[in-house]
Formats: sequence, structure tokens, C-alpha cells
Amino acid sequence: MGGAVSAGEDNDELIDNLKEAQYIRTELVEQAFRAIDRADYYLEEFKENAYKDLAWKHGNIHLSAPCIYSEVMEALDLQPGLSFLNLGSGTGYLSSMVGLILGPFGVNHGVELHSDVIEYAKQKLDFFIRTSDSFDKFDFCEPSFVTGNCLEISPDCSQYDRVYCGAGVQKEHEEYMKNLLKVGGILVMPLEEKLTKITRTGPSAWETKKILAVSFAPLIQPCHSESGKSRLVQLRSPSFVQGWSVVVLSQLTAASTFQAEAILPSQSPTWLTLQVLATMPN
Repeated sequence: MGGAVSAGEDNDELIDNLKEAQYIRTELVEQAFRAIDRADYYLEEFKENAYKDLAWKHGNIHLSAPCIYSEVMEALDLQPGLSFLNLGSGTGYLSSMVGLILGPFGVNHGVELHSDVIEYAKQKLDFFIRTSDSFDKFDFCEPSFVTGNCLEISPDCSQYDRVYCGAGVQKEHEEYMKNLLKVGGILVMPLEEKLTKITRTGPSAWETKKILAVSFAPLIQPCHSESGKSRLVQLRSPSFVQGWSVVVLSQLTAASTFQAEAILPSQSPTWLTLQVLATMPN
């Protein structure tokens, strides 16, 4: 899938082409795409194809075409502080772009079936954090990746504001996917050969919009253990202290008299309010 826009000579030219073709339509999405070089998520010997509007697969490693990621990012309607679940998180390319928008008080989880791809994603994330000139320009919600089948998420896990599935969802799993969402949340997934946006408008109410025709490999069905029990995927939100420390460290550049007040309602990390009062030296 792909080939909707011309290839670019570099990442910026690819983004220019996606904008011209109206796949990228908002400033937040454009900023995220420009901040992360798509070629950094390719193996070295395949980087010459990084700026083509084509999907890429090598072994278990896979990247969707840029036009698909553009439509996904736009459809998710991302905002700072939201919770995001990426089912089939792969290389972490999409999760990292999402993290640039969510900011330090968002939640950014990825579930990936293949452990070797998890390791690849962690390496790419570390490389981005250590070397990117763009990293310091954003308050980043760092992705957290776990190995498992996305059809085996523990029923004890919290629901999410935004969910994306990067594999073709069979009709019998549609309700399972929809129930991962909070009321008001948005789910984007390939369903019956169409990239589909589903908004949860109430406890039992949904709005569905077909975005474009796509071709995705189908979800892999769970394999039960010898005991016959499924291996449930556990997803835990980052602690309040972790998010708080990111903001404090990014804003304090010298030793100072420091006082922080934090209000953490129990309902959801989305509604976190943090007030930081600091007196900086002259």
C-alpha cells in the first residue's frame, strides 16, 4: 500500500509532498513528521527507499507507507495529555511521533507480538532521544512497549483516549477493539479493507467513518499455553512522579528554591493538573 505521492530526496521533501497531496493537513501532525526522520527506522541497507511513499517489510520489521501514517495521525486528532494505545507497535516510529504531541502527562503504550521487533523499537527510540536535534524542542511522552498479542489485553487494563491497530481487524474482533476506548475516544484501524475511524460517543454509541481503502496483513490469533490459558497482556500507566520529574528537569536549569504543588484526581491521568512554582537565581 502506498505510492500516492512522489518520493522525496529527504524527510522534509517527503513531508512537503504529503502536505501538497493533503495527507498531512494540520500543523501538529506536520511538526511531528518533520521531527522524526523516517530513514532512522530503516535498516542501513534499505535506507535508499525511506522517502518513497511505500510500505517496507524485512523479516518481522514493518513500516506502513507514509500516506497511511499521515491519515492515521490526522484521524486520531491527538492532543496533549491523552492516553494512546498502539496495537502492533512495530518499530515505534508512529508511537514516537504520537509522543511528541501527547507531552509529558500523556500515556503512550505499544503492544507488539514479536520480541525481536520490541528490541528494535527500543534501539530506535534510544537513538532518537540521544541524537535528534528535534528532541529538545518537544515535551516528549516516551513510548512504553510490551510483548504480547493485542487480542489478549487484560480486562483489568484502563481504557484509552486514542487507539490504533496496525493490522487488519476481523469483523468478529470489532467489539473487542471498540471496548478499549473511553467514551469520547477515537479508534483507527483497518476493518474490512478500509482504514476506519470509530468515535465512541456514549457507553453504547459509536460513529464510524471510512477513510480510505487499504490492504493490511490480518491480526494473528492468540496461541494458548499448554494449560489452555491465554497469556494476558498487562499495561500499566506511568507513575505521577515520573511525569512530574520530566517537567521539572526540563524547566529548571540551576539549583534553586523550588516548591511544587500537584493535584492528581483519581479518575484519569488525562486530567492531571500540575502547578510548579520556582524561584530562579538572578
